[in-house]
Amino acid sequence: MFKISLMDHSDLEESYKIEMQINPSPWSRSNYYSSFEVGHKSLVCRFDQKIIGFIIFSVNSPESHILNIGVQEEWQNKGAGGLLLKYMINQCKVMGVRKVFLEVRSKNKKAICFYQKFMFKKDAMRANYYTGDNPDDAILMSLDI
Repeated sequence: MFKISLMDHSDLEESYKIEMQINPSPWSRSNYYSSFEVGHKSLVCRFDQKIIGFIIFSVNSPESHILNIGVQEEWQNKGAGGLLLKYMINQCKVMGVRKVFLEVRSKNKKAICFYQKFMFKKDAMRANYYTGDNPDDAILMSLDI
């Protein structure tokens, strides 16, 4: 059974390994760690005490922005990502958030479908948003909660 909890400083390394495995343009270690240090909200999903997923988001009520979400490849499509997103949305509601935003790679059809299952709507496209070795446009999506 999956267990969702707040990310603790001791969870950073294990969750960062997931980031490195699944993201075509992963955050740098310093960016990942500093996101935690500056106070962004973050949750982890565990199975048998092992971290299998995470979500990082900022809150500036009445809005929230999903900054990063990841689930180990072997655990994708098994409910962990959806559970992380549901917990995040519930936390946001408690904090007075009314709208959640995110950017997703235009080529990441799997992620776009995932967000659409949760009723996120496509709002706009940001050309050349993702740079580096895997350039791509971003689709801006939002959800009213």
